[in-house]
Amino acid sequence: MDFCRRRTFVRLERSSSFGQKYPRNIRLAFGRVLESFQRGVERVKSLKTKQISTRSVGDRPKKESGRTWEVFDPQDQFLQTWNKLFVLSCVISVAVDPLFFYIPVMEKNGDTCLDLDKRLAIIACVIRSAIDAFYAIHILIRFNTAIFLPASRGFGRGGLIEDRMAIAKRYLFTHFIIDILSILPLPQVVVFAIAPNLKTEVSLVIKEILKFVIFSQYVPRLWRIYPLYVEVTRTSGILTETAWAAAAYNLFLYMLASHVVGAFWYLFAIEQWDACWQERCKNQGQDDCRKYFYCDIDGYINRSTSLGNLSLPCPFIKPDDIENLTVFNFGIFTDVLRSGVVESRAFLKKFSYCFWWGLRNLSSLGQNLSTSTYVWEIAFAVFIAIFGLVLFSLLIGNMQKYLQSTTVKVEEMRVRRTDAEQWMSQRMLPDNLRERVRRYEQYKWQETRGVEEEKLIRNLPKDLRKDIKRHLCLDLLMGVPMFKNMDQQLWDPLVDRLKPVLYTDKSYIVREGDPVDEMLFIIRGNLATTTTNGGRTGFFNSADLNAGDFCGEELLTWALDPQTSAPKFPISTRTVQAKTEVEAFALMAEDLKTVASQSRKLRSKELQQIFRFYSLQWRTWAACFIQSAWRRHCKRKLEMALRDSEYGQQVALANEAGTSVNLGATIYASRFAANALRTLKRKRAAARPTRAPQRVLQLLPQKPTDPDFTA
Repeated sequence: MDFCRRRTFVRLERSSSFGQKYPRNIRLAFGRVLESFQRGVERVKSLKTKQISTRSVGDRPKKESGRTWEVFDPQDQFLQTWNKLFVLSCVISVAVDPLFFYIPVMEKNGDTCLDLDKRLAIIACVIRSAIDAFYAIHILIRFNTAIFLPASRGFGRGGLIEDRMAIAKRYLFTHFIIDILSILPLPQVVVFAIAPNLKTEVSLVIKEILKFVIFSQYVPRLWRIYPLYVEVTRTSGILTETAWAAAAYNLFLYMLASHVVGAFWYLFAIEQWDACWQERCKNQGQDDCRKYFYCDIDGYINRSTSLGNLSLPCPFIKPDDIENLTVFNFGIFTDVLRSGVVESRAFLKKFSYCFWWGLRNLSSLGQNLSTSTYVWEIAFAVFIAIFGLVLFSLLIGNMQKYLQSTTVKVEEMRVRRTDAEQWMSQRMLPDNLRERVRRYEQYKWQETRGVEEEKLIRNLPKDLRKDIKRHLCLDLLMGVPMFKNMDQQLWDPLVDRLKPVLYTDKSYIVREGDPVDEMLFIIRGNLATTTTNGGRTGFFNSADLNAGDFCGEELLTWALDPQTSAPKFPISTRTVQAKTEVEAFALMAEDLKTVASQSRKLRSKELQQIFRFYSLQWRTWAACFIQSAWRRHCKRKLEMALRDSEYGQQVALANEAGTSVNLGATIYASRFAANALRTLKRKRAAARPTRAPQRVLQLLPQKPTDPDFTA
């Protein structure tokens, strides 16, 4: 086998065409590359199928001793991030390669001749080498990335192939060849290896080789971007998470295409100038025209001192202004030649002008291009028109998606308002009801922006939904002392049953006498709660509820009573009205009863005082009871004061009338009258013993029912 390789190498070295055109060291370099490639092919052919180790998706790979690299899971977050970065690096590499087209420059050295911008060549090679190193790391990662079992795809994402030999074999026969062709440092070899060893026609040879190398590597580089994009989209969902990012990504591709087209335009312009000089030289009857146009050729001759008419430059006349057919038609390259950028080594100047030309013609689909009859020039103009049309369509399409994504909710709101207006007109609702409907829809839009919060949370996984509900609602539930003392394992079921609700200002949440079917926990806003004790004359009690408060505590008594059922909801003893716009969470009656029936601690006796202390019903009843007791106390105190005053007057009269003749008769008469009044009062009290307490009780609200706290 070594003999065959040696014979092949000798034949390559002794080839007449190859040996005459390039020096011996270049031939040796190409021979080594071919020999290494042949050895690699032989190793691929010698691969044998080994036992394949598999594991299910999601299992962590086991690290093996003595190995630096572990087998990556395709679903791993690191690998997904790396693939996104690699796609971006591939796009950047496509932008770096056209920089080599700016290396040829028309140098003014007495006469204009073709030369190379060595400084730009070094910078472009350094950037290209950095990107190739990034590409090499990706190849190593691909050799250590597990692959899915083909048989398991029909049943979901099953096992993964972790055997390194199987992974390598799969990669070598799929994308390895394309990746190797993309990573080959051919431009660097041309600039750092071939160019210094050439002794003649350096600028011409380097220009032609670079053009061939960049063209040949552009195909695998562009070919590799789309499968990578598909892989990233498949593993991580989407490459650009938002419509804005997708639009920006397509805009970047549009700018990149403008840069590439501008670089090709610059290179083709220099070739057209070279073609013009070659044509004029041949028309002058010169045999070897190369020595007049390339600055670095051996025996370069200044045209201004050796030739007559040839020393005059090719006129840069626009195609529409050409009247003499003997004048060389530069076609679409006239502008860049007349601007003088091909004669300048200022890269920023050349890049900006060519980039602007590419962007302008891609945007206008090449409508302003006036071509010559040169076939390749016409093909280049056709490519610009078609490529510009495709890119412009993609850009406009993604921009439209972005605009639609930002306005779709607004459009849905507008349609909903239109439907509501039509329905209200059809039902002939009065103006006040229409205004309330409009105000509610407007408030709901301001708070939610068209997002159905309950539907969004319901579609999430159970653990994530539980954590979100805990974050939003648990503090509110802990504001209810009854729920503070319940079992912690029941917090999650209780929190999971809370539903967001909105109320506009002056809207009634519940009226006195209506059944209570929900318990409300206030997040934001103010409410007023009032009671008239069933509409009794002269009775009125009010209180304010703010963020963190709750109402509808009648449901707690109802939920703890095993005899109650859904149709028999408790009756509200208060009227609750929103004073401002209110945002709250609602706990429905059946949900509360379900959770309460599962909590032993919630039914403990010690919670009775807590329930009474924080209940508005019990607070109102207690306040009225205290007021009634205070009134009775004041009345009894007043009666005692009157009785003491009457007794004092009697004693004073007795002292003053001691010397009177009728003193005994007066005292007797006074005592008789007092006893008569006292007897009359006793008889009246005996005849109606319960009238006063009944009258007092009639002024009190109904005493709330104690919940059943028995275990």
